[in-house]
Amino acid sequence: MTASSLDIALFSAKLGVVFFVILTLAAYLVFAERKILAWIQDRKGPNRVGPFGLLQPLADLIKLLTKEDFVPASADKWLFYLAPAMAAIPAILIFAVIPFGATLTIFGRPLPLVVTDLNVGLLFFLALSSIAVYGVALGGWASNSKYALLGGIRGLAQMISYELSMGLSLVPVVMLARSFSLTDIVAAQASVPFVVYQPLAFIIFLVSITAECKRIPFDLPEAEGELVAGFHAEYSGMRFGLFFVGEYINIIVLGGLAATFFLGGWHGPLLPPVVWFSVKTLAFAFFFIWMRGTLPRLRYDQLMHLGWKLLTPLALINILVTGWWLALNR
Repeated sequence: MTASSLDIALFSAKLGVVFFVILTLAAYLVFAERKILAWIQDRKGPNRVGPFGLLQPLADLIKLLTKEDFVPASADKWLFYLAPAMAAIPAILIFAVIPFGATLTIFGRPLPLVVTDLNVGLLFFLALSSIAVYGVALGGWASNSKYALLGGIRGLAQMISYELSMGLSLVPVVMLARSFSLTDIVAAQASVPFVVYQPLAFIIFLVSITAECKRIPFDLPEAEGELVAGFHAEYSGMRFGLFFVGEYINIIVLGGLAATFFLGGWHGPLLPPVVWFSVKTLAFAFFFIWMRGTLPRLRYDQLMHLGWKLLTPLALINILVTGWWLALNR
């Protein structure tokens, strides 16, 4: 096998493993959420399919694949078909730039544990997170339902609003690492994670990604009690499932990004780097689930007030203070 064909084989294997792990984690994150919420609410949760209910995600997949794929007669069919994919695909693509471990040596060749190390990885993440907005907006519009449209409008306003504070919270990270590459950002935290220097930026980023995931207390685009499930109310079968696959993949990806930007990525003592990255990422997933079982939903005016009047000004002030601190310590 030539060097180039070996590189292609290693890259394909790495891509396949990452893709399999993400989809498996997303499926079992649904199961974990149901079990954790059951524990919080003092009930049993799924426990019938397989030992301890572990085959419940497979049963849910079979159910979604065999259900009738219903399309409203007055819907815009092409946009109706496209919206679920636009909700799931950007979340999967973002994971391509997240480093999840140190470089390995296989067959005498270095194998970086990142799908592709872009020198503008942070900008790539921000670009794809903005594309994900279209999945919510098109799903609400194409259904030709007033409840779905209201959910889509809410989701569009919410995600655009919190993208601003999320992006601004990452500016100090770039200033400290002096790079847009996520690998360089992790390398800059080899001794001290950025959360030590930037606790305010970490809090702003954490609140913003919670809103980006549309999780309680920011699940206004769905709001079951008001909008009958919101922007995906008219979807059924696997198209309905794709919206949720995208949501849970997004939880994993944004948890991995939070670990990468603020908690040192795969750095840590004693345990292998991949294990450290996995523990940090899954800790954020548990945090999102715990919040869902604990906090009430905000009103929409409170949601907008928090984003525009509190988080965005704080993020701008934090950028100025970070720049002043770096100028003093050059």
